[in-house]
Amino acid sequence: MQAPNTATPLGELQQALAEGLAQPRHAWEAVAIVLALLLAWVLSRWGKRLLAGSTARPPAGVPRLMFPLLGLAFLWVAEGVLRHTHVLASAADARLLRLAAYLVGTLAAVRLLLALLRRVLSNHALIARFERALLVLATLGVALYATGVLGDVVAWLAATEIPLGSAAQVSLWSVLVGSFTVVVALLVAMWLGSLIEERLSTETAIEANLRTVLGRVSRALLLVIALIVSLALSGIDLTILSVFGGALGVGLGLGLQRIASNYVSGFILLLDRSLRIGDMISVDKYYGQVTHISTRYTVLRAADGTDAIVPNEMLVSSPVVNSTLGDRRVVLGVNLAIAPQSDLMLALQLMRDAAKAQARVLQDPAPLAILREFNGGNLVLEVNFWICDPEKGRQNVQSEVGIAIFQAFAKAGIELAAPRNELQLRGDYNVSRS
Repeated sequence: MQAPNTATPLGELQQALAEGLAQPRHAWEAVAIVLALLLAWVLSRWGKRLLAGSTARPPAGVPRLMFPLLGLAFLWVAEGVLRHTHVLASAADARLLRLAAYLVGTLAAVRLLLALLRRVLSNHALIARFERALLVLATLGVALYATGVLGDVVAWLAATEIPLGSAAQVSLWSVLVGSFTVVVALLVAMWLGSLIEERLSTETAIEANLRTVLGRVSRALLLVIALIVSLALSGIDLTILSVFGGALGVGLGLGLQRIASNYVSGFILLLDRSLRIGDMISVDKYYGQVTHISTRYTVLRAADGTDAIVPNEMLVSSPVVNSTLGDRRVVLGVNLAIAPQSDLMLALQLMRDAAKAQARVLQDPAPLAILREFNGGNLVLEVNFWICDPEKGRQNVQSEVGIAIFQAFAKAGIELAAPRNELQLRGDYNVSRS
């Protein structure tokens, strides 16, 4: 039977198992691996308990990263100790430690990428697909490394070139490394951007619009920097992307014109302060409170709980009624008709008192009750009052004032108006029968 190839980590492991770990370095490597992983497991369990008992919530994914990171660190320390004590003569003798470090490092990388994905993505189905793809790639990489084929595969990918144009050529390995580096860099940039936005959201001294602008700009800059740096680190010449830049410019000028317009309009709305998060606005047929301003649209929350997605371009190019731009106070009114024989002055006083008794109605300016019109002999009265929290709804406070007025009128004996239909007959009207 052919002896196993000991030049590979798998061959080294097979030889160590066949010899029963009789060689001293094999035995010491096995002991170092077991001790390093056991110590990492104990410390990670202890660290998780500390994090669970602390008031500060750790970032998502940190507890799951403790074991592989600690194990990787302890394996490196163990290799250094064994080489310092001359148990291992060179790095080539530490193949078992390197294999264990590769496995633990792969676990750390997979968990780190999954933590970033869960941080920046909200679609659980998409996260599950990424998780399966990462596990497949990690298993394939470990198998290639353990069998010693990884170097040959990398060399073949580096030798296979893809022509881009007449002069530029990029190897397949560069494309794969560049794609992976770009994905990881973008995930890190989106994670950092979300951390910056969360930090800005707690700064109450900064206006909400400015916080949103700073968060959007910081995330865009991080994404651009991550893309440029990752492409540069992967060895791809950025000049070959000029053709893609030209195509992107043409696309923005033609098909993506409205998207670009909405994007720019979003920053205009945030910077000129004509529209702020929390304002009550009316545009076209939509009315509600501004709850979110994104790069493409603005969300208006209506009083019935429904959300209207309004493109930012509409808010810039169309007339917008902002009820809370200069003053958050809004005047509302309730109309009521009473019979002509009722006490008019008492009715007006009761309407003012009923409005003042409501918690949301402002006392300054005070509610004002007026005689609005005569309608078929009935007296139409109106009470106007002010509120400073229109985002809590307007019809509900109008209903409360109307109910209070009705109860006050019923107690005081003021009769509400009834329909008055009059039929007037002329004295000279004759009815003839044939």
